[in-house]
Amino acid sequence: MFVEKVLVCKDCGREFDFSAAEQEFYAEKGFTNEPGRCPECRAARKAQTRAKNGYSRPQREMFPAVCASCGKETMVPFQPTGDRPVYCRDCYQPRTRSNW
Repeated sequence: MFVEKVLVCKDCGREFDFSAAEQEFYAEKGFTNEPGRCPECRAARKAQTRAKNGYSRPQREMFPAVCASCGKETMVPFQPTGDRPVYCRDCYQPRTRSNW
C-alpha cells in the first residue's frame, strides 16, 4: 500500500527518504500532509522552538528498587512505598503487553 518516496526539504533543499514505514505511521496518526523538512531540519527546528520558549526537560529523579518478580536491583522513576510490587524493565514489559 505504501511505497518509498524521495522528498525535498523546504529548508535545506536536500532530498530525503519518506519510507513506507514512516508513511504508515503518519496514516495511523491521522496526518494528511507529507513532511516538508528532512529529519535533521525537523530536529533542529524542534530544538530551536524549545530553546526559544525556554523549555528544557528537567532531569528525572530515579530511585533504587528490587524487582518483585526476578529480585534484580533496578532504578524506577518513582519512590517505592512498599505497598505495591515494583518490577524491573524486563519483567514489567511482558506484564503490560499481556493486559492489552
